[in-house]
Amino acid sequence: MKNLMLFGLILCMMLTAGSVAAQDSGKEKAAMAAAETWLSVVDSGKYGQSWEEAAEYLRNALSQEEWVQALKTVRSPLGKCLSRKVIRTDYRTALPGAPDGEYVVIQFESSFENKKSAIETVTPMVEKGGAWRVSGYYIQ
Repeated sequence: MKNLMLFGLILCMMLTAGSVAAQDSGKEKAAMAAAETWLSVVDSGKYGQSWEEAAEYLRNALSQEEWVQALKTVRSPLGKCLSRKVIRTDYRTALPGAPDGEYVVIQFESSFENKKSAIETVTPMVEKGGAWRVSGYYIQ
């Protein structure tokens, strides 16, 4: 739980950092596609698989066991996702505490069976080889 709180704090700091305009809207589209694919894995309760499909940065921050336990604690009680709508995207090349690179911080307004209104923040990043993978996830 301590690691989850630390991870959440890091993501909150990311949201307050300055952003830069995306040079290519294709980057945001690719990041969005990666986020939506990854969220479908989380939504299906395959938390171990979501860790395996996450960015190396996330996998280095938390073990698979820690990640699965964190999602069981925070995400499972919310129940099935009923709706999810993008409310904000920010392309960034730097985030506090993270290596320089390409990131898109995506915020969704989401509704779950047991929580009518929530904000999910998903942060895909470009990894070596050019693939977008989720490096952070936070629910408010």
